[in-house]
Amino acid sequence: MHAVVLVGGFGTRLRPLTYSIPKPLLPVAHTSMLERLMNSLARGGVTHAVLALGFKPEPFMAAFPKDMCGSVQLSYAVEDTPLDTAGAIGFAARTAGISETFVVANGDVLTDLDIASLISFHRQHGAEGTISLTPVSDPSQYGIVETDENGRVLRFVEKPQPGMTTSNFASAGTYVLEPSALVRMPGDQKLSIERVVFPQMVADQSLFAMWSNDYWIDAGRPDTFIEANVHVSKRSAQATDAPIHPTATVSASAVIIDSVIGENATVLDGAQIRHSVLLPGAQIGQGAVVIDSLVMGKVGANSQVTNSIIGSTGVVGDNEVCNNASVPAHDPAQVPEKSPEKSPE
Repeated sequence: MHAVVLVGGFGTRLRPLTYSIPKPLLPVAHTSMLERLMNSLARGGVTHAVLALGFKPEPFMAAFPKDMCGSVQLSYAVEDTPLDTAGAIGFAARTAGISETFVVANGDVLTDLDIASLISFHRQHGAEGTISLTPVSDPSQYGIVETDENGRVLRFVEKPQPGMTTSNFASAGTYVLEPSALVRMPGDQKLSIERVVFPQMVADQSLFAMWSNDYWIDAGRPDTFIEANVHVSKRSAQATDAPIHPTATVSASAVIIDSVIGENATVLDGAQIRHSVLLPGAQIGQGAVVIDSLVMGKVGANSQVTNSIIGSTGVVGDNEVCNNASVPAHDPAQVPEKSPEKSPE
C-alpha cells in the first residue's frame, strides 16, 4: 500500500522553530511528527510513502538516510513551484508511479485513526475517494462535512454559522483515493483538493466519509503543538515518551508542570516550566519561568517567558520579560535587506 504524505508547508505558525527544522520533523514527546505518522500508516498496511515537498528535501533525507522510516520505505517528490494540496498529490503520486488505491495524509496531524478500517470502509462502498472525519465542538472553526446515512458526502460547509448545518464533523486530513482520482489532479498546476477536487467528486456521488472518535489534533500551531506533546507524554506507557528525556539535565529544585523536556535540554535551579515544550538543546537559566511557550534556544536567569517561541538562535537575556514574542523575529539565514515572501502553511 502506498501513501502520499503532504509535508510541503513552510511552517509559518511555528516560526522561528521551523527556520532550522521542517515542521514535520519537530518532535512530539521526543519522536518527530513524521515518524509518528509513519508508524500509524504502517499499522494500516502502508509499506511505501512519497513525501510531497515544496522545497529542501535535504533535512528529510538526513533524518532518514536509508530512505526508511520504521518499516515504511520513503521516496521524495519535490515541486518546482507550490502546487497546493491536489496539485501536490497529483505530482507526488505520478513521481512515485502510484497506480493503485493509496492513502493521503497531512504531515502535521496526529491521530489514532485506524487506517486499515478507513481503507476497508472505502473499498466496501466502492468509493473513488474517502475522507476521515472527526467530531468538533465548534463547527464554526472548521470546514464541515455533511453525509447521508451510508456515508456518501452530500456537501461541504465552510465555517458554518448557527443554523447552517446540523453536522459537527470536520475533515480529519486523512484520505483514501483510487488512481482514477488522479485524472482530476494532473499535478502540473496549483489546485486545491478541498475546494475543487472533492466538490467534483460530490457532484459525481463518488466521495464518501467515515467518522471516528479517535484522538486527532492539528499540531501545526503553537498551542496545539504543546497540547500534542503533553497529551502523548501523559498517555503513553512507553519510556521513550516520558515527559523528561533521559538525556536532559533538570535540577531537583526545578518545577515541571504539564510540559515536555527534550533531549539534552538543561533546566537549572529554581526554574519553572509550565505547559511548555523545551526542544532538544534548550537552556533554561536559574530561576527562569517559562509558561505556554516553545523553547529551542536559551532563556537567561530570572527571566519570564510567556506565550512565546524561542528559536534555535534565540536568546532571552537574564532578568528579561518576553511575552507573546518570537525570538528571533526573522530567519537569521535570510539576507537582512530582503523580506521573505509570504508562503502558505
